Amino acid sequence: MAWFRATAGGLTLVVRLTPRGGRDAIEGALALSDGSEVLAVRVRALPEDGAANAALVALIATTFGVARSAVAVVSGATSRVKQIRISGEPAALAARAQSVLCRPG
Repeated sequence: MAWFRATAGGLTLVVRLTPRGGRDAIEGALALSDGSEVLAVRVRALPEDGAANAALVALIATTFGVARSAVAVVSGATSRVKQIRISGEPAALAARAQSVLCRPG
């Protein structure tokens, strides 16, 4: 799956974030117009003062069962498309990433 990749010490996700999305939810994989694949995520928070990024970090931490401190926005902080780093055991995190697509939103 192109929207995540295992790295040494964790997992990197490519996320397309929709702030003011009405609810906090992971929508699933989405193909962009350039052919790349991202994980579509929406949050209720406004894109002001880092609130949407903080809500994204909280949602990813809850979904992957890790502490918020294990999740970081590593690129795209002011963009809709972001790279998120989750620290932890790569194989377990990758298995959890695959299950994200198999559960109801």
